[in-house]
Amino acid sequence: MNKHKIEEIFARFQKANPNPTTELRFRSNFELLIAVILSAQATDTSVNKATIPLYKVANTPEKILALGEKKLKHYIKTIGLYNTKAANIIKTCRILIDQHHSIVPHDREALEALPGVGRKTANVVLNTCFGEGTIAVDTHIFRVSNRIGLTHGKTPLQVEQQLMKVVPPKYLKDAHHWLVLHGRYICVARKPRCPDCLIRDLCEYPDKTLSINNDK
Repeated sequence: MNKHKIEEIFARFQKANPNPTTELRFRSNFELLIAVILSAQATDTSVNKATIPLYKVANTPEKILALGEKKLKHYIKTIGLYNTKAANIIKTCRILIDQHHSIVPHDREALEALPGVGRKTANVVLNTCFGEGTIAVDTHIFRVSNRIGLTHGKTPLQVEQQLMKVVPPKYLKDAHHWLVLHGRYICVARKPRCPDCLIRDLCEYPDKTLSINNDK
């Protein structure tokens, strides 16, 4: 895909949605960090259903530690892998208190040292909390980027590295959110909603759907 097409794709995304953000519900950097840890192999909707009541009683590292792992599991038991996630969250809270004064660090190495935090989670935090131009490649971004011709990567890291090279710098901060939302609602996995797509004429996917469908 040439530079002109890429520029036009992101210009259209920006025009349609000038201030994109995550659909996870949060009011602090810590709340977002916990929500992103919980979102692994789970939907944002399911995470929000769990965190809204959780954050009413525990929304700081100290309060979650005081809650304890057993009670934490009660709040997040509807989310996949909740046992492992609960254990990681408790460990993460302890590290945040002991090593970072209960503050989510603005540092990739420090973030990835937290239990339950990998590169993708760190990228989300760096982007959404600190405004960095990072791209967290989830299943939506991986699919969309390869499908429309932005990238040709075989792994999430390859797709991330390719996107960082081809996305114009002025769009990097919001590119992650635009691609996620596009994959979640338009360029869906089974039957992409090509007739509803605002970049249909720029997309290089050869098997565009010809009619509107209602599959999500």
